Amino acid sequence: MITLCGSTISNYYNKVKLVLLEKGIPFTEELVKTGRTDEEVLKDSPLAKVPFIRTEHGAMCESQVIADYLEAAYPTPALVPADPWQAAKVRELCTFIDLHLELVARELHYKAFFGGELSEANQARIRKQLEKNIAGFKRLAKFSPYVAGDSFTLADCAAYPSLPLVSMATKAVYGEDLLAAAGIDVRAYTRFIGERPSAQKVTADRKADQEKAKS
Repeated sequence: MITLCGSTISNYYNKVKLVLLEKGIPFTEELVKTGRTDEEVLKDSPLAKVPFIRTEHGAMCESQVIADYLEAAYPTPALVPADPWQAAKVRELCTFIDLHLELVARELHYKAFFGGELSEANQARIRKQLEKNIAGFKRLAKFSPYVAGDSFTLADCAAYPSLPLVSMATKAVYGEDLLAAAGIDVRAYTRFIGERPSAQKVTADRKADQEKAKS
């Protein structure tokens, strides 16, 4: 049995959870808060990052590595195409979403979601980088109707939890959703993916835990 460790508040946790649910892989969940650095966590996730998984073989961290492992270990239903080139193009989109969109927009989170300060110079720097990266992502993404084409793939497991965060963070800091400004309709996309039982489960669990955190 696989144990998924982390928090439903984490988009990267939910990326892996979507893979598990889509594939019908039995798993349990264990709450591990971000920043927890005791030895029990560090032995399984050396940088104390979430998510990580515990398996019969040992532990594994990094969401894309976990997703690729699950795809190889549980190949049905497939979340990447059989063709090697098309499979690589799906993973290219995953990398673009994780590194060039979400990770850059994450620099806005302290100001956008937690009331922190961010200098005007840094705001301008991040905006310039995001606009460049969003334009690059738009050249790669298909949204026809899924991110990589006509099938649900690992790219959608990355996109569904992360693209809304990019939209919300940029809207909060700049007064403008930079994805929407570039012509990417994240709301329509998330509504579409949100019809899937896996996405409904991920969203419901996240909202429930957010409500618990408020109480």
